[in-house]
Amino acid sequence: MLYSVGKRTDYQLTLFITGASYNSVKAINNIKFICEKYLQGNYALDIIDVYQIPEIVLKEQLTVLPTLIRRGAETYKRLVGDLSDIPAVLRGLGVNFKDKE
Repeated sequence: MLYSVGKRTDYQLTLFITGASYNSVKAINNIKFICEKYLQGNYALDIIDVYQIPEIVLKEQLTVLPTLIRRGAETYKRLVGDLSDIPAVLRGLGVNFKDKE
């Protein structure tokens, strides 16, 4: 695991990246911004570099990287890309962001 913040909350997020590639760095910066601005402490974020743990690619069935996965009791969402379309990411995570702007 490369980075971990938070505890068990409503938003259990795991971001899978490929080293320090441009898209990986962009995805990390974008998800950190989204979490800090819109989830405000109500999240746990793990960032996993698949170069350091290659077997995770098969286990998680990853075909595109970066990939963000949200896990919950009744929720499983998978978002791919650099996460730069913030409204789309928020919708994908089920965040009502209009109240937080």
